[in-house]
Amino acid sequence: MSAKVLTADAAKEAKLTLIEGGRGTQAVHDVVVAMRAARRSGSANSKTKAEVNFSGAKPWRQKGTGRARAGYKSSPVWRGGGVVFGPKPRDYSKKVSKTVRRLAFQKALTERINAGDVLTVDAFSVDEPKTKSFLTLVKGHTDAKKVLLISDSFDENFYRAARNVRPVLLATATDVNTEQLLAFDKIIVTDAALAQLAQRTAAPSKAG
Repeated sequence: MSAKVLTADAAKEAKLTLIEGGRGTQAVHDVVVAMRAARRSGSANSKTKAEVNFSGAKPWRQKGTGRARAGYKSSPVWRGGGVVFGPKPRDYSKKVSKTVRRLAFQKALTERINAGDVLTVDAFSVDEPKTKSFLTLVKGHTDAKKVLLISDSFDENFYRAARNVRPVLLATATDVNTEQLLAFDKIIVTDAALAQLAQRTAAPSKAG
């Protein structure tokens, strides 16, 4: 059975929380920047003049040589010397509140639905764990090259069939993130995953 385009009305019937108007654009930017920053290793490191492995002795005597006075070989002005204000290991991660993350997720999903890029199917399955079977399944739903498949879960055969197809990503409804929603040409969601996405986009209940 071919996939159906998820319209805004159908999304509301599935209890997905959609964003009206231009609200949430800044939240999407903040969340994507934070996610990319968190992936940076922050391992760049340079040695200062104190860390360079050189002798502390003066390279030549203070007076009488005709050259400028020099106190140590590890001076930053010399080749092989220390680095002034060079990079040091650091943490690039940024903090984003749960409210902003939820708003960004709602906004990204809303924009993709409004653009007609979200398709729905009953479920994903292949008869055998082969790449050919997986490609046949995907092409039966869309001609897009970069496709995001979202389900409540995937069986082992499906994972094995999809592992060699680079432009296609498998993601569960509980793990898919804002950046992934924006990175693919088409998004195919199972009916079971829609229910989980509805829970993720819903506003948190207020305890009495």
